[in-house]
Amino acid sequence: MKRYPTPNLRNLGIIAHGGAGKTSLAEAMLFDAGAVDRLGRTDDGNATLDYEPEEIRRKISISVGLAPCEWKDHKINIIDTPGYFDFVGEVKTGLRVADSALVVADAVSGVEVGTELVWDYAQEAGLSRFVFINKMDRENADFFKAVESFRSSFGNGVVPVQMPIGAEASFRGVIDLITMKAYVSAGGATNQTQVEDVPAGMRSRADDMRVAVVEAAAEHDDDLLMKYLEGESLTEDEIKKGLRAGVIAGKLFPVMCGSAARNMGVQALLDNIVALAPSPEDMGEVRGKSIKTGEEVTRKPADAQPFSALVFKTTADPYVGKLTVFRVYSGVIRSDSQMYNANKGRNERIGQLFTLKGKHQDPAPELWCGDIGAVAKLAETQTSDTLCDEANPIVFEPVKFPHPVYSVAIVPKTKGDEEKIGNGLARLMEEDPTLRVERNAETNQTILSGMGDQHVDVIVERMKRKFGVEVTLKEPLIAYRETVRGSSDVEGRHKKQTGGRGQFGHVLMRFEPLPAGTEFEFVDKIFGGAVPRQYIPAVEKGIRECMTEGVLAGYPVVDIRATLYDGSFHAVDSSEMAFKIAASLAFKKGMSEARAVLLEPIMKVEVTVPEQYMGDVMGDLNKKRGRILGMEPKGRNQVIRATVPAKEMTKYAIDLRSMTQGRGVYTMEFDHYEEVPSNEAERVIEDARKAKEAESK
Repeated sequence: MKRYPTPNLRNLGIIAHGGAGKTSLAEAMLFDAGAVDRLGRTDDGNATLDYEPEEIRRKISISVGLAPCEWKDHKINIIDTPGYFDFVGEVKTGLRVADSALVVADAVSGVEVGTELVWDYAQEAGLSRFVFINKMDRENADFFKAVESFRSSFGNGVVPVQMPIGAEASFRGVIDLITMKAYVSAGGATNQTQVEDVPAGMRSRADDMRVAVVEAAAEHDDDLLMKYLEGESLTEDEIKKGLRAGVIAGKLFPVMCGSAARNMGVQALLDNIVALAPSPEDMGEVRGKSIKTGEEVTRKPADAQPFSALVFKTTADPYVGKLTVFRVYSGVIRSDSQMYNANKGRNERIGQLFTLKGKHQDPAPELWCGDIGAVAKLAETQTSDTLCDEANPIVFEPVKFPHPVYSVAIVPKTKGDEEKIGNGLARLMEEDPTLRVERNAETNQTILSGMGDQHVDVIVERMKRKFGVEVTLKEPLIAYRETVRGSSDVEGRHKKQTGGRGQFGHVLMRFEPLPAGTEFEFVDKIFGGAVPRQYIPAVEKGIRECMTEGVLAGYPVVDIRATLYDGSFHAVDSSEMAFKIAASLAFKKGMSEARAVLLEPIMKVEVTVPEQYMGDVMGDLNKKRGRILGMEPKGRNQVIRATVPAKEMTKYAIDLRSMTQGRGVYTMEFDHYEEVPSNEAERVIEDARKAKEAESK
């Protein structure tokens, strides 16, 4: 592929609700541009951009797919993203390095749940947006109804620049309202496009719709507006200039249409992407921070500037090892050179550069400003790191990944595979920063957290395929605690005589509650040597050891004060061990008499939902023993803040998706411990008893 200057580059993220045909559209764009020699199809498992075994089996996109194509002396870097919320991290990854976003929608459904979500993501990223109404050949396809759904959701900046010729089974092409030409299907296996005059029967409506396009173009350019108001006609180039200004300003969202599966309307789409979408140069200076001063620094998107690039994806390639994928924001990078990792403070040797076309890697001698490429076997570099010129260091803002919300406990199917699991998960976390793995010391479980059940299933499949280790998934155990609500004065006496030297330890102790978060306090109130000084540390040690396993259900004990105020000893038979045992006897008795209770972790939860779902979500949180703390508006949505027991939140990602048709999102973090209600405590204690019995068998 030849070298394209920065103004002739287009970095296009393709986003959609799941099932809208986004990957099929990307495949048709690649085919029409001559980047591939066959039209790949997701359903057939031969798509260029869906090549992972999990993607082929599930027939959905799971990871960001990258592929460049050439169209009319421009290079378009296609960034194909997943449509399902479980893989939202990949969507945000792709949009972080795009300059514009193409929102694909089904001509039957119009705006769907995922459409709203990805539109918001693109807006947060400051991207220009286009709309492609796909599947115009489907039964009940309605272009104008779909456009109206976009207008009602996203405002009057949504302007059709194309209209369909026919619909459903009679759909045969599109009319471009800028050029006033018809792109008509020629039929055949690949539906090559013929450019014709507008059909006579559609000319009147096309002229009427073109008026809105011309007005939209004039509104975003003062010179064109004056010309338009004076009654002069705008040329085709002037219309494109005005529309492009509106698109780059984020105020105009051109709508196009077609059928990706039948390769109809795709060439007209490519024409408009080249004509209207911003180049990296149009996006202006990129901002970062100086690693020396922490102050803001900028880079102009130009080849002559010092080199800078953001790593937005890391993958484990079976042939070349770790593959680092990056977008160049300024300057030029060449194969067999050296670059500085500003985050790690280390130089990295750059070997052979590549451009990626799905899983295929095409060698590139160099990559210029605005382009996207990859390099293999970097030692230190990870996702979100900045590569730059060491003499002019800069750190770009990292990719903002959402926090994982769905957790499971993983157990190896084969004993001894724990190390393989650890190594495999560490490698997978490099590839997918929305993944989190931690070892819960209290429950002795390895907890795997992701964005949803599908996400976790995919990770389990990858572990088996890439690292040869199989795991079983279980619901995570809740890290309960035990404490006391009252006081008790108890005696712990240990006496044992078995011939020879015996054992004797005797303590009198008081147990009482402490404020939450105090953990443990040991008080020594021995006077007159009732318990010799050398045995007092053994008493404290005995209590601390017992606190790891409480008397109710075997959970750790917290927020308790143990006061040693009296006791006795034997000059020969007393020992540290005897006093440790005496202390443990006192502890068990003292916990029972001081009204031991069970504590459960309470999570602070923030749920963001459209207003129409607020009642259902709040009702569900109340059923989950939650407390609503407050609500506040956030854009088109409402944010509900609440505290909810952790036990009730283990499958909340699935529950919320079901209640809100996928429109709701939430964040959750630990807040505090609280006493478990008596009826719930009985269930927890009974479950613990059964688990202990099962272990002993």
